[in-house]
Amino acid sequence: MTSEATESNVDVLIVGAGPVGLFGAYYAGVRGLSTAVLDSLPEPGGQITAMYPEKAIFDVAGFPAIRGRELVANLVDQAAPFSPGYLLGQQAVGLERGGDLDGFLVTTSEGRRVRARSIIVTGGIGTFTPRPLPTGEELLGRGVVHFVPKPQEYEGLDVVIVGGGDSAVDWALLLEPIAKSVAVVHRRAAFRAHPHSVEVMRDASVQVVTDAQVTAVLGDPVTGVEVVVADESRILPCDRLVAALGFIANLGPLLDWGLDIAQRRHILVDTTMASSVPGVYAAGDICEYPGKVRLIATGFGEVATAVNNAVKFMDPHASVFPGHLSDYAPPGTIGSPGTPTTVVS
Repeated sequence: MTSEATESNVDVLIVGAGPVGLFGAYYAGVRGLSTAVLDSLPEPGGQITAMYPEKAIFDVAGFPAIRGRELVANLVDQAAPFSPGYLLGQQAVGLERGGDLDGFLVTTSEGRRVRARSIIVTGGIGTFTPRPLPTGEELLGRGVVHFVPKPQEYEGLDVVIVGGGDSAVDWALLLEPIAKSVAVVHRRAAFRAHPHSVEVMRDASVQVVTDAQVTAVLGDPVTGVEVVVADESRILPCDRLVAALGFIANLGPLLDWGLDIAQRRHILVDTTMASSVPGVYAAGDICEYPGKVRLIATGFGEVATAVNNAVKFMDPHASVFPGHLSDYAPPGTIGSPGTPTTVVS
């Protein structure tokens, strides 16, 4: 299947092209399944590509640290030998099942039609919309931003970041050695971000302004911000104002697919990653079950479980356990027949 097809037939449709979905595309290929990957964003990688491609990620086994952009590129390369089709920049909208359908018919916001024998939803938090600044949002694109995809563009600039979560602190640490100055403004004294990251930030040259509110954004494009702390006003120099106030998540049309969903945010699954709709599975941050831990590493295992059980769903005579993955290795790769089984340095 190509991204230009108006209608296609696949064994499994993966809804969500973040890391978990991309690993699912690889694993589906390993099991001999034809696969399409659908995502509303224009590039693979999900939130990592959109929000923090240069951020180091620490919860992927085997990598002490790996930048988001590199992780996404590696996952795309890993799936490439199995030729998954990518439908990017469009949202999964309609779902039809039953009747004469062998599986499901999914229509997209661009009018594409995908017939799939099974579906795996790996959509993270769904469609996410940044929370706007109380003031200055009208200057979006003229000094006000919500994401920092290219940190090198901040070299020599005065940066003010508003927020107290992981994104705010991570971006402060990322930009501190690049920008002319970095200030973090948070309305409370305590941060929601990881305590170690906050400690590192406080030990760095980042100016931390707590119990504070941004009351005005100056200039067009932005040249400064007015901040009120304990009823006293001060002006911070600012070339870029990063609004890191979190996101409003929305599962959108998935809410109408007949799935059991908790708090309109998470798809309920069992130990096979199966949803309440037979043939539809979920993995990664979007799914929920007792004891769920939301990590990329967890999502990788969940999507492998989903793929293997989807195989069993489509062919009751098939085994859930695939055996040793080296038996499925693409020709010419390490571990494939006739090649070494270990990397020689």
